[in-house]
Order: sequence, then structure tokens, then C-alpha cells
Amino acid sequence: MPALTVGFDLDMTLVDSRPGIAAAYRALTARTGVPVDADLAVSRLGPPLRTEIAHWFPPEQVESAVQVYRELYPAYAITPTLLLPGAREAIDAIRARGGRVLVVTSKIGRLARLHLDHLGLAVDELAGDLFAEQKATALREHGATHYVGDHVADMVAAAAAGVPGIGVATGPCSSAELRAAGAEVVLDELTEFPAALDGMIQLALEQ
Repeated sequence: MPALTVGFDLDMTLVDSRPGIAAAYRALTARTGVPVDADLAVSRLGPPLRTEIAHWFPPEQVESAVQVYRELYPAYAITPTLLLPGAREAIDAIRARGGRVLVVTSKIGRLARLHLDHLGLAVDELAGDLFAEQKATALREHGATHYVGDHVADMVAAAAAGVPGIGVATGPCSSAELRAAGAEVVLDELTEFPAALDGMIQLALEQ
């Protein structure tokens, strides 16, 4: 087996970004005059930003709304975002075994980096603006042995990359949905990750 290299999704896997993202959507509404239900939007994090924006803006305004949202994001979304329980300990457990840590997210890289830097979360590689099967490209490129995520699309990414998908039920998808999407392990939260890691390594050996 190659060296242990664990990929993580970002939103609702490593960080609870709902308060910050909701604030950014409210700022978008204030700027554009287009009402966005921020609470509904943050209840379904995972897909690319354009997917959510398209629920609220007409097609010809989606790209400009994405641009405005990303301009507002650093001022509104970074400070309120918190690490999810167990995130730092999960990364420490990987490092203790000589492993590497990736973040592969649908969020664009420069905004994801702001979160990691603000929270002091050190990772070896960061790949952004990828969703579902697109994430598999980055996972393969960086030699990932596992992928951890909260969304069924993350389990699709893991399968496409040929690595075990580890579901964590801290986002919009239930444990049952994650299992149905192909998760080989499902955790209630990342606090369970360190104790489960040796078993996950064995799963990768069996791939």
C-alpha cells in the first residue's frame, strides 16, 4: 500500500461553516436585493456554489452573483466558522502514523485556504472547485488512500478514485444515505476517527 494519505472534504466534514456562509448569503441579499433563504441554503451544503445560487437568481445573473458572493465571503464567512469536533485530532492521528492530509473541496481554493489558515489547520495539499467525480482527479493525483466526507457525492468521489469512502454524518446526509452511496465506514462525527483509523488502513490494504 502507498503511504497513508487521507483526503477530507471541508464544509461540514472538517469545519462547521454554516454560520459564516449564512452571513455571506445575507450580505449577498443586501448587496443585490435578491432574497436568498440563508438557513435553507446552509442546510444543503456540498454541491458547487453555482448550484445553490441558481435556486435564487435567474440564469443570466448566476455568474455575477457568484462573483459578488465570493467578494463578500472573506469579510463575512471566515471568522464565524469553527472546527467540527474531532477534526484536529483526526489530522493528528494521521500524522502520528506518518501520513499526509489533503483537503479536496467544492469551495474554490483561495477561500478554503482562508478557513484553514484562520483555524490553524495544517494540510499537505489543497484542491478546490471540485465536486463528486471531479474530486477523484485530485485524489488520484495526490495519491490518496482514503477520502472522508459528509455528502453522498464524496462517496462517489472515493469510488471513482478507487479508495475507501469514509462517511461522517455531520452534514446534510444521514448515515443510511452515506452507506447507500458506498461509504465503507460511517462515523457519527470525527471524534470517532482516531480509534477507527487502523481499521480504515486495513480497508485500503484490501482494495
